[in-house]
Amino acid sequence: MIRPPRWAVAVAVGLGFALTGCAGGVHPAPAPTANAAPISPAKPTAPATARALGAVAVPFPDFATADFAKAFAAFKRSCPVLIKRADASGLTQPGDWNAACAAVSDRDPRGYIERYFTAVRVGDGRGLNTGYYEPLLEGSRTAGPGYAVPLYRRPPDLVELDLGNFSDALKGRKLRGRVAGKTFVPYYDRAAIEDGALTGRGLELAWAADPYAAFFLEIQGSGRLVLPGGEQLRIGYDGQNGRDYTAIGKLLRDRNALAPGQATMTGIIAWMCAHPAEGRALMRENRSKIFFRILTGDPTLGPPGALGIGLEPRFSVAADPAFVPLGAMLWLDTRVPGVAAPMRQLMVAQDTGGAIKGANRIDVFWGADNGAATIAGGMSATGTVTLLLPRAAAERLVRGAPPAP
Repeated sequence: MIRPPRWAVAVAVGLGFALTGCAGGVHPAPAPTANAAPISPAKPTAPATARALGAVAVPFPDFATADFAKAFAAFKRSCPVLIKRADASGLTQPGDWNAACAAVSDRDPRGYIERYFTAVRVGDGRGLNTGYYEPLLEGSRTAGPGYAVPLYRRPPDLVELDLGNFSDALKGRKLRGRVAGKTFVPYYDRAAIEDGALTGRGLELAWAADPYAAFFLEIQGSGRLVLPGGEQLRIGYDGQNGRDYTAIGKLLRDRNALAPGQATMTGIIAWMCAHPAEGRALMRENRSKIFFRILTGDPTLGPPGALGIGLEPRFSVAADPAFVPLGAMLWLDTRVPGVAAPMRQLMVAQDTGGAIKGANRIDVFWGADNGAATIAGGMSATGTVTLLLPRAAAERLVRGAPPAP
């Protein structure tokens, strides 16, 4: 799954909402605590991969605080995809993971790690750590009083072109749009869809109670609708209209509508509640629109990440696949808001994000409850990432052998 850019990343949002917007149900998350060291997320210029930046072997962490069972379970679920997936980082090659994946066991976790892996850092290992979660919001399977905001499934006329099929110079580039007559044109933007471009086509997957909660649901990419009877309906990302994403918090800051430090999700919703007409127009300036599908699977896990595997709360992270092999385990040493002791934990890279770019850039998945929202919303710290790479891959790095073609 390729998720839309994380709003918490783009503007350091406190993601604390639970169910409603202007009705008073927004629960602000705390600001980052003093033990967090925020840095500005910036897209890397060069180098563009872990191989180019340089990766060096380092001593293993002491693993004293590791919850091996959860981390190993997440790694084992990733293995069927990991052993077949091309590694964009250039750190590993096909076959490197086979032995480690075949032997996963937490009976002697430290011995297993030392037998099959080498600890490696890309650059100095330091980067920005943030958090994300699975929001809850009020919704209904049908339209009705109090449920007027449609959440759409992916339209059948939304076409995705892989431009790499047309030119080697465009490999990795994709374009989304629709066919109009004999012409390929951009897909309907947010304003056109809100004005009825998809109405009457039976594409409404569900209906949300609050337009602001629905808007921020798109930013997270997945969530849980709390239905009138209390049942939860899980929905997840199933495509995007191809229009560029615009961070509305940045627009408000640039226009001096919000003071520095007020561009949190809570602050933005408060501003839109106080200026409803301007708020609707503001949301339309983000022309990107997300489409959803109903999710099934283990309810104890989060939505499927980029590997198509349910995310393990507190142990799954999003990373840039140019710097971290997706499916790999890593050791994260960072800070969590409101907690004095550092968080040092074994985790698995199972997801990506539009704003998760660069070496050692990590976004931790915290789950679906309100506690997760509070932690994710306040998390912004500089941490250190240590990758666990198969020994053969690490030995090639030491020798300076070229990556696989």
